[in-house]
Amino acid sequence: MSTGTLEIIIVSLGLAIGISVYLALELPRLRQQWRLWSRRSELPPGPTTIKTGLRKPWIWFRELNQQYGDVVYLQMGPTPTIILGSAQAAWDLLEKRGAIYSSRPRFIMGGELLSGGMRGLMAPYSPFWRRWRKLLHSGFMQRQSETYRPIQSLESKVLMHDLLTNPKEFRTHLERYAASVIVTVTYGRRVEDVRTDEVVRMNAEAMGRLTSVNIPGKYAVERYPALKYIPSIFAPWKAEVLEQRKKDIQMYTGLMDDVKRRLAAGVLPDCFAKHLLEEQHNLGMSDLEVAYTAGTPFGAGVETSAGSLASFLLACVKFGDQFIPKAQAELDRVVGSDRLPSFEDLPSLPYVRAIVSETLRWRPVAVLGGTPHATTADDTYRGMFIPKGSTIIASLWSIHLNEKDFPEPHEFRPERFLEPRDYPGNFGHSAFGWGRRICPGMHLGLNSVSINIARILWGFNVQPAVDDKGQKIDVDIFAYSDGFNSSPLPFESSITPRSEKHADVIRREFKEVQKELERYRC
Repeated sequence: MSTGTLEIIIVSLGLAIGISVYLALELPRLRQQWRLWSRRSELPPGPTTIKTGLRKPWIWFRELNQQYGDVVYLQMGPTPTIILGSAQAAWDLLEKRGAIYSSRPRFIMGGELLSGGMRGLMAPYSPFWRRWRKLLHSGFMQRQSETYRPIQSLESKVLMHDLLTNPKEFRTHLERYAASVIVTVTYGRRVEDVRTDEVVRMNAEAMGRLTSVNIPGKYAVERYPALKYIPSIFAPWKAEVLEQRKKDIQMYTGLMDDVKRRLAAGVLPDCFAKHLLEEQHNLGMSDLEVAYTAGTPFGAGVETSAGSLASFLLACVKFGDQFIPKAQAELDRVVGSDRLPSFEDLPSLPYVRAIVSETLRWRPVAVLGGTPHATTADDTYRGMFIPKGSTIIASLWSIHLNEKDFPEPHEFRPERFLEPRDYPGNFGHSAFGWGRRICPGMHLGLNSVSINIARILWGFNVQPAVDDKGQKIDVDIFAYSDGFNSSPLPFESSITPRSEKHADVIRREFKEVQKELERYRC
């Protein structure tokens, strides 16, 4: 056989193999496209063109819901995408039909390359996800979350003192509070300075990377999964996330090693990580699974609590004269002026609780409704065909600003939660998600937001800041960050004690908790 003939055979074999691999990868997608085309008349309505490169896609999604209705169809690359724009549609599908609407889309960048399939928040149905869900719910269900209230109360008293002594740095104080509660509840150690704590810094880096890669359509590998196997030397985008993955593993395993050390020394307070170690053998989890599971509340809980409280302060600056006097009258009647409000007071404070609900409704941090869901079977809803494998986005910006449920939705009106309303679920809003993917830390998060809103209203007057000429400085209630979670951009405010007596109570209670906080210092 001549050299030329051999070369032809090799090239032919290479082409045949390449075509075979291509067909193997593309046939499922082509079959899906044929199914969609054959039933295109049954699909939900939607635009014929897709906007790309949007910094705040939730704004466009709301425009689509207003134009096309509660269920909108988008063809984003090879994946059918459904945008839900009403609480009822989200409840009907994600809650009532949770058996087929509770999986996740495939996250190649964030879930596979960056996280090695270890983040339960992004995991599809699997034995791993069931173990993860069982552990998170056992660690943060309502009764268990009540055992964390003493920690939240202690840290809240620190927050009140921080706001009293340095009100201009309120955003830093909120972030320190949220970080310290989560880290203490999870690992049994406090965060005293959010700006210098190395663990907080590393977590912020990890979450920043995760949210930056979890943007639909940003990376070609999400559309063409075979690109995942390109060697890192030829794919800088892959090398970057794999390097971050090494850092994440080092952080999470290092935190668990410290937990084990303190447990062996008999100085570890009760915490979620301790619970995980006790359950690890029963569930057959590896050390790495346990480490990533412990990191779940740490990764997800800091920004949500701090962002919600920042939105509350923004609402105080913009609309405070409409609701703060009513709240303070209720607090004065129920609590008085000799002590801070407690968790035991909250059932007797319906107007304050309405302010909490309106805060979570008005500007949800998880503005896109959290991590998207995915369907595991074909379905029909109101005569519309929803294909298997669809990505489901229940955008809270659309749902919480739906005028049918919330008239004048950009107005901050706690009274709407004191009026009889026909809204699915128990909260009157949808901030914590739905069904099997509902936020496992919702009780912890709600407790943090509630106790701090009650105490801030009790102890402080929150008003617009004034400029050098004594003029009030207006704030922009639409100035929010981009990204997977959205929180207020920096704004100015005036936070002053209601009276010297209120300030004295804050100082006294801060002084009294110092000894109790010692057990959580490392």
